[in-house]
Order: sequence, then structure tokens, then C-alpha cells
Amino acid sequence: MRTRTLPLILALVPTLATHPAAAQQQPARRTILAIGAHAGDAELTSGLVLVKQHERGDRIVILHMTLGEGGNPALSPEAYGAQKRREAEAVAAALGAEVIFGPFKDGEIPNDAAARRYVADVIRQVQPTTVITHWKHGLHKDHAATSAIVTDAVLLASLEGVRTGHAPWRGVRALWYAENWEDADGFEPYVYVDVTGALARWREAVSRYAFVHGGTSGFRYLDYYTALATVRGALAHKGQAEAFDIEPFGKRRVLDAVP
Repeated sequence: MRTRTLPLILALVPTLATHPAAAQQQPARRTILAIGAHAGDAELTSGLVLVKQHERGDRIVILHMTLGEGGNPALSPEAYGAQKRREAEAVAAALGAEVIFGPFKDGEIPNDAAARRYVADVIRQVQPTTVITHWKHGLHKDHAATSAIVTDAVLLASLEGVRTGHAPWRGVRALWYAENWEDADGFEPYVYVDVTGALARWREAVSRYAFVHGGTSGFRYLDYYTALATVRGALAHKGQAEAFDIEPFGKRRVLDAVP
């Protein structure tokens, strides 16, 4: 039963935060940890929120589990990995974020205890109030593995009995899953965040990745996520918005009476 308690609390955060008392208790400065399987994943799917929150004074940290070094058929993994690292550092600087590079290889993220302990230790080191990662169902095995690892690592990071290089951290208040065209199976937008005004800075930042321009896969990443932000903004009655999902069992409201 204990293993479900923390995720349940985290899943309820978006609902609870709408209460005036909860809003007053929110810290003046948050730390947001965005975790992607490959360099570029987190910045494309949640980058607009990262820009907006940085402008509000929050600390932003991005963890890339891998560089995504296998994604360019014209370059060796070593050469493309070096390029992606340079690009990821430039994008992070433009977003106002710190960046951490994980020890894993593209296509080979192990969905195991060691990976969970690694991410749990990063969480303890960074001490985030919000964690953002992939939705649990994805076309790419690294996306699904990262989602499972991060979800469990949030719990492990809070437990005294789990020993890593840093002390336990129980301050994660929300775990959100980002919207990604590769992770669409079962994804249901639940949390909408207004990112109006962040689009120009975000587009300039993520454009520092060569693949964003369609040079490797041909997919129009910049157009897709720009349009998606506009669509989500229309649904939220905002200029632009980014949408996130949470655990299904957290989608409930408890009322003392009919409002």
C-alpha cells in the first residue's frame, strides 16, 4: 500500500492547488526538473513551460537520460553525440536551465533498479518541487522506460531506506507527463499551463538543435509543437498552452457538498 501513497498524493496536486489555501502555501521559487529520454525531448514537449517558469523566477533543470546519439544516419553515434551535447548545452542556456547528462546510451536505457537509483539520486541532488517526464506509453522504448523509471524514482528518492549519494527528498509536489507525438497512446490532457508570451524565446532556443529543422527524420518538430501549443491554448482560452497528464487514479475531486 505504501508504494501507491506518494504517487497518489502527487497526482492530486493539480486539483488541490486550485484551492486558495493551497495556492498560498506554494513556495515563492520552485525547482522544476524535466527528464527526457533523449536530448531535445524535454525541451520540445515542456520547453514553453520551462521558459515561462524561468521568467517567473523558478529554477529549471533538464536531465537527458541519453544524448540521442543514434538518431542521425549520416553521422556516427560518437560524432552525433558530441554535436547533440553542444546543442543541448546551448538550448539549456537559452532557456535559462541547468543541464545534466545521464550515463545511458540511445536505444539502451535499462528499465532496472540501477537506473531508478540513478534518477532518484538526481532528484535528491536537484530537490525539485515538480518533475516532468514522458507519458508511460510511447513509440520509442526509451520513452516508455524513462517514464517508468522516473515514476518509481520519485518514490525512491523520498525513502530513508534507499541509500544514494544524497539525502532523501520528499519535496516533489507534482509529477506531470508531457505531451509528445510519439507518446500519444492513452495520453489525456488534464493540466493546461498558460505559456502565452513564451513562444518566440522557445522557438529560438530549440532551433539550436539541428534535428528540429527536420534534417534527420524529416518530421516538422517546430511546426508541430508550435501548432499544438496554439490548439491547447484555444482549449484553455489562452494564447498558447502546454498540456500534461497525471496518473489516472489522481483524477478525482472530493467535495463536502455540491458546489
